[in-house]
Amino acid sequence: MPEDRSRQPLSATPRTRHRRLRQQGRTEREELAAVLAVGVVCHLGLLVDGDPMVVPTVYGVAGDTMYLHGSVASRSLVAASRATVCVTVTHVDGLVLARSVFEHGLNYRCAMIYGVPRPVTDPTEKLLGLRVLTEQLAPGQWDYARRPSKKELAATSLLALALDEASVKVRTGPPDDGDGPDAALGLWAGVLPIAQSWGDAVPDPALPSGTARPGHLERILSSPPGSITK
Repeated sequence: MPEDRSRQPLSATPRTRHRRLRQQGRTEREELAAVLAVGVVCHLGLLVDGDPMVVPTVYGVAGDTMYLHGSVASRSLVAASRATVCVTVTHVDGLVLARSVFEHGLNYRCAMIYGVPRPVTDPTEKLLGLRVLTEQLAPGQWDYARRPSKKELAATSLLALALDEASVKVRTGPPDDGDGPDAALGLWAGVLPIAQSWGDAVPDPALPSGTARPGHLERILSSPPGSITK
């Protein structure tokens, strides 16, 4: 059986060691899993022909592997399979408004992963990875929609990135100047929370009249984004 590393600490490396704002750093692998579980878009940073490029793309996580989606024609995905990349996932939870501009900030959760991804060529793993991606976006959708055809699989590029080298930072709470000299200014300070929510589902105009939404979408819409088990 594969080793369960969910409760093992993240390994600090020269690239992931917390140097600034160490109190916001997290070393538990569970914290990494929590940040990745509620996201749908990551940013893939890499060099392409000597120039830096940051590409937003969808992702999914299965165990200790992150799957990244793209087209076979994507220069960034082709280049990523040959060099070290940096992938980030960030959630902004609130604006931290302090008494001084210097102390303003964000409440946030952020994960950064380094590694050399490998192209997924095995058909079985490619299907697994695409299922993981689909379920990351909308749990239950893989079993509802049509599966990819051979032609569609051939046109799809998938990268697998091990979650071996990662860094996590989280900030929560009020501004940091409540016990400093600026507390005497009499200015309002605090946090403006930011929360995601679903809008009304918009049906495709091409749908036949009376086509009902599937049950898994009803469950998604009745829960906050990111709260459905994937």
